Amino acid sequence: MYSGLLHAHSGLRWLALILLLAAVFVSMQKRSGQAGYTDGDRKLYLFTLISVHTQLLIGLVLFFISPKVDFGMMSDKLYRFYTAEHSLGMLIAIALITVGYSKHKRQTNSAAKHKAVFTFYAIGLLVILASIPWPFRIPGAGWF
Repeated sequence: MYSGLLHAHSGLRWLALILLLAAVFVSMQKRSGQAGYTDGDRKLYLFTLISVHTQLLIGLVLFFISPKVDFGMMSDKLYRFYTAEHSLGMLIAIALITVGYSKHKRQTNSAAKHKAVFTFYAIGLLVILASIPWPFRIPGAGWF
């Protein structure tokens, strides 16, 4: 079970990153308000939100069953990364993305909708990129 969830979590990160990059790019392009707000924009922002929340749910299960999460081993770089840095960073990023989606729904102006998504999704993307266990950063981490 652990191996399957780990592969799903690692593989689905690419879907979440692609959707997040697309949402940030679209919102950046349209935040001037000239293009308007379409149903496609709403779906993109919603699917991005769903993908990061799916990652959150899988990550929470992994947090409780992973041998790499151990509060007693915080002096070790690998255990500290998975126990504190990765988990906390991803929770902050997902909270930012959720707030951005909620704020954009309350806006009535197209430009304000795209600006809210751009601001919160872009910051969330930066936090996610800093919190991913990249192979060049964490020994033993893989691309998938």
